[in-house]
Amino acid sequence: MSKLKVPYKTYLSEDEIPKSWYNVRGDMKTKPAPFLNPGTHQPMSADELRPVFCDELIKQELDNDTRFIEIPDEIYEFYKMYRPSPLVHAEFLEKALDTPAHIFYKFEGNNTSGSHKLNSAIAQAYYAKKQGLKGVTTETGAGQWGTALSMACAFFNLDLKVFMVKVSYEQKPFRREVMRTYGASVTPSPSDTTEVGRKILAEFPGTNGSLGCAISEAVETAVKTEGYRYVLGSVLNQVLLHQSIIGLETKAALDKCGIKPDIIIGCAGGGSNLGGLISPFMGEKLRGEADYRIIAVEPASCPSFTRGRYAYDFADTGMVCPLAKMYTLGHDFMPSPNHAGGLRYHGMSPILSELYDEGLMEAVAVEQTKVFEAAEQFARTEGILPAPESSHAIRVAIDEALKCKETGEEKTIVFGLTGTGYFDMVAYQSFNDKTMSDYIPTDEDLEKGFAGLPKI
Repeated sequence: MSKLKVPYKTYLSEDEIPKSWYNVRGDMKTKPAPFLNPGTHQPMSADELRPVFCDELIKQELDNDTRFIEIPDEIYEFYKMYRPSPLVHAEFLEKALDTPAHIFYKFEGNNTSGSHKLNSAIAQAYYAKKQGLKGVTTETGAGQWGTALSMACAFFNLDLKVFMVKVSYEQKPFRREVMRTYGASVTPSPSDTTEVGRKILAEFPGTNGSLGCAISEAVETAVKTEGYRYVLGSVLNQVLLHQSIIGLETKAALDKCGIKPDIIIGCAGGGSNLGGLISPFMGEKLRGEADYRIIAVEPASCPSFTRGRYAYDFADTGMVCPLAKMYTLGHDFMPSPNHAGGLRYHGMSPILSELYDEGLMEAVAVEQTKVFEAAEQFARTEGILPAPESSHAIRVAIDEALKCKETGEEKTIVFGLTGTGYFDMVAYQSFNDKTMSDYIPTDEDLEKGFAGLPKI
């Protein structure tokens, strides 16, 4: 087995933190399909989006052409608190696997929120404050986004109302308490505090909730509360734009070491981490400058890419949001209460959906128990307890490294370690107690979701 002579951890200097976000849409020949008004089925205008989103974020959402957008000074200064994040050469994992592959991971968990979500949270909070708003509303699945946004809103003295998917609210009380510590109010979703929540509870009694449900409640609350707007932690074009700082730093650190990756792997729920990690590499691929094998990893229990349909659908269960063209399981699809809460969403980023549909990236779905086997191996070798979401990427990185062991190929694998799993101990307990199960929806289950797709 060959040994690669690079530092265990590669850090950029503070001056090397990217000064601009990269908008991959600027290099896409076929742009993501526009949001449609659910009533008219016509593309949504900025004016139609204004009651829901902040003005500057709407501009970023609709900008399909500007390749680089400058990071405002206030956001850049905040980034310096925890960026640049390290690119780690997983030497101990390589040794344990006895593989000729070289494995690297970009670690985004070195901030109090414990994940990559802070990269977009601080941007969205900044634009809300700049607009003079009183506060914002949002949803959160595993709680990483809600935690990050609570930190960002506290920094800018903004009020925050969080609707947290019920199963995560119950499984992860400590992440909920971090949000409350930073000043956010946290409501389990679906709730009886909104019209759409009451409707969902009546239709699905005893439901554990979903991101689609929580989104509906957050949007309704924002629209009905003066001085508030809704902000989202994934899926949207603007979020992938902000998260591009992950990929830009990753590429800069690899270039610093003289390394070109062969395989880039990220977990996929709504697309924020994956989209951010792959953006500059995908840009090179789109421009014909380089080629990479890019793999999205999703849970077998919520397989939007691998078993979903590419169609226009509501981004939320309550049908209060615009229609987005994406790989979807249908807005009525109710995922099982698996432990990868941040990946429990019925759809996928329109940007990533278009790239996947064009064959520019692959997707695989993995079972929960296999994911936690990989998480445990990673924790025992690399010394970091990974989040369940991140562990999906770890699973496939290990699988690809073992393939290299079989073939003798010396490939370089890069994956995104989106965050830590220290608030996910109920999941680890379930795995250790051997009570964890693998739920995979049947074709009949999926057909129920597809039946509700809008007729466009």
